[in-house]
Amino acid sequence: MRADSFWAARMQTLVHLVYPPRCLSCGGLVESDFGLCAECWRDTPFIAGLGCDLCGVPLPGSSDHAEHCDECLNIPRPWTHGRAALVYADTGRRLVLSLKHGDRQDIARPAAQWMARRSRDLLRPDMIAVPVPLHLHRLLRRRYNQSALLAEHLARELGIDWCPDALERREATPSLDGKDRNERFETLQGKINVPAWRTRMVEGRPVLLVDDVMTSGATLAACAEACLAAGATEVCVSVLARVAKDA
Repeated sequence: MRADSFWAARMQTLVHLVYPPRCLSCGGLVESDFGLCAECWRDTPFIAGLGCDLCGVPLPGSSDHAEHCDECLNIPRPWTHGRAALVYADTGRRLVLSLKHGDRQDIARPAAQWMARRSRDLLRPDMIAVPVPLHLHRLLRRRYNQSALLAEHLARELGIDWCPDALERREATPSLDGKDRNERFETLQGKINVPAWRTRMVEGRPVLLVDDVMTSGATLAACAEACLAAGATEVCVSVLARVAKDA
């Protein structure tokens, strides 16, 4: 073992003695950093097996072909494929809210690893990861964009480029909480675009849109349409959690 590796390992051991690894959700002791304890892992609704090819929501049964949920069969999606790592419920919901509103930026790295496992089949040559943007006022209040954190770590996991400000919200929009599907789409119509100085980042390239949670898909649709208008060849979607009607 090289001397620098030896001392790095010793320092890591000392850090763990002083600050033992804690569960991302409940704070209980775990074996390694950025992990979940057995109970929280059991209560985290990871999506595995068959999922909707457009929004990632879990579907019953199995299939050798791409399948779509009822919602995606009835709502046109401007992206071609979508994946989600978790259902937005139980521990999955707590993790998303902690990342989004609780300043738990440490959740972004393991969350991106979960997203990468579901999204690796979306990889295209020269693909770039682009996060859903926050309006400047909200970004200043929150101090970080949780979707940008996810996009950065996801890009590293997948070995692709990423750009934190390829999209912008041209004006502040009200919260979408409590709005129905039509109101959500109307609220975001034309509110997101690719700024002129970032067009070259997406023009002629496939884009992987990244967000923390998908509800109706209105925000992702506005982002996908903006990327396509700027010359993206294809848009795919990767989210940490997907709201499911029966969740």
